[in-house]
Amino acid sequence: MCAFVGYEKMWNRFSGARKTCLTGTNFFLDLFLLSKETVLNFYQKMTLLNTMDRILYESQRQGRISFYMTNYGEEGTHIGSAAALDPSDIVFGQYREAGVLMYRGFPLDLFMAQCYANADDLGKGRQMPVHYGSRDLNFVTISSPLATQIPQAAGAAYAVKRENMNRAVICYFGEGAASEGDAHAGFNFSATLECPLIFFCRNNGYAISTPTNEQYRGDGIAARGPGYGMLSIRVDGNDVFAVYNATKEARRRAVAENQPFLIEAMTYRIGHHSTSDDSSAYRSVDEVNYWDKQDHPISRLRHYMTTRGWWSEDDERSWRKQSRKTVMEAFERAERRLKPNPDLLFTDVYQEMTPNLDKQRESLWRHVQQYKEHYPLDLYDK
Repeated sequence: MCAFVGYEKMWNRFSGARKTCLTGTNFFLDLFLLSKETVLNFYQKMTLLNTMDRILYESQRQGRISFYMTNYGEEGTHIGSAAALDPSDIVFGQYREAGVLMYRGFPLDLFMAQCYANADDLGKGRQMPVHYGSRDLNFVTISSPLATQIPQAAGAAYAVKRENMNRAVICYFGEGAASEGDAHAGFNFSATLECPLIFFCRNNGYAISTPTNEQYRGDGIAARGPGYGMLSIRVDGNDVFAVYNATKEARRRAVAENQPFLIEAMTYRIGHHSTSDDSSAYRSVDEVNYWDKQDHPISRLRHYMTTRGWWSEDDERSWRKQSRKTVMEAFERAERRLKPNPDLLFTDVYQEMTPNLDKQRESLWRHVQQYKEHYPLDLYDK
């Protein structure tokens, strides 16, 4: 299990080949300092995320929530990177980083509340599902448009630098988002302004249906770093330890040296892009099965733990049963909870209600009262 640096041609992601570490760079000593408890926590968070994904994906198929995006196959990038950060570090996610928020302590009830847009949702039901955010956990609310978070993260990192509080910012995105103009702006701003920012690219093989060989012709995303004056590293994103050590070193340099650091984590999106996608239209079942059965980050970590004598079949059965029960209980609570009060459509725009918003609010309630048979207000919070 290792990471590697350099800008040689990327491995053929469909051959299962592994690059070896380049000599002269040691990012991996911390692997031997990780306790059994830490590694078990990695595994339990990765599998809990996987269980939550399966339940929420099926709930969308049953019409119980409107939309969902799974994290199948990318759990190692989430947990490995999140574990290497300080809780005070600011996170800008794209839309497939639920595991980062889970590792930081975001409770299952709030994941469910957001997907159900119920009265407990921190976003007050205003966002589509999987667009999480938490001020308390320094996780900036997710925005749908690709790559907008990249220049925003550069600005936040510049503010953190001026604050001089030994904090960093991490910005997650996919290889498809790296083709957006906002990526160039964010890379260049962070480099020229010398910002403590970790750019974390999840190169999962597909930007919805666009494969990497149609996304770029160069040596992936890591190779772009030197052009901006940034340090870069490419890691095996299905190796949670490689991701952890690379992110830990990137954070150390970002904070100590006030410079951005680009990580490209090579992984694979096993699930469909979202519940609106059917990936069988652009990739084979055999391809997906290989990554699911032979090179899954959860399977690899479990093999490591079993080899060390830290995990058994009984442990696995017990944990899977317990985690599913925990997720289902949160799911059922969220489903029973009332929806947010419709008045919240008009709040948090201005400090005081403006005349035009007040007029719109009155118009809404007149409409609801006129056609109240279509609006079951007993399902909404008062």
